[in-house]
Amino acid sequence: MHSSNGHSRTREGGPDRPDPIRPTGSVRYDDPWYDALASGWGESDDASAAVAPARADGATAADVYLEVQRSAAFQEVRSQYRRFVVPAVVGFLAWYVGYVVTATTAPGLMARPVAGAVNVAMLAGLGQFLTTFLLTWAYTRHARLRRDRAALELRWDTQELTRGTRGGTA
Repeated sequence: MHSSNGHSRTREGGPDRPDPIRPTGSVRYDDPWYDALASGWGESDDASAAVAPARADGATAADVYLEVQRSAAFQEVRSQYRRFVVPAVVGFLAWYVGYVVTATTAPGLMARPVAGAVNVAMLAGLGQFLTTFLLTWAYTRHARLRRDRAALELRWDTQELTRGTRGGTA
């Protein structure tokens, strides 16, 4: 399997060959919100690197993330997300189930011709695709206008706070 930069993600080195995943002198990507293990990046060879040292005030990285999760800014980002996603999912599932139920219980209605060989079922089926694209567009617009900036600011603040848990190193 290859990564986006063309390097193999499998370990091809021996004792005399360097690791192709982590070249010598590279900086380890240390972001707990990034799913490093699923992508094959960020694994540490030594188990001691996984434990972050405590900050001067005794807080660990886990404490920082819990603090951010409880913050009003994080709750607002989650609230904005839920206010869009829950009604959108309910509406789309109702539309989809309505289409399937109508197709099975009222075949005469769905077979009614609209224009030439095009019938109600074909229009409703194409409407499913159209609403999928419209919902995707609406979601990305909503995220860009209402959540992305606040989420990036939270992420930046969290990185700054966790940098202190690693003794000031990046």
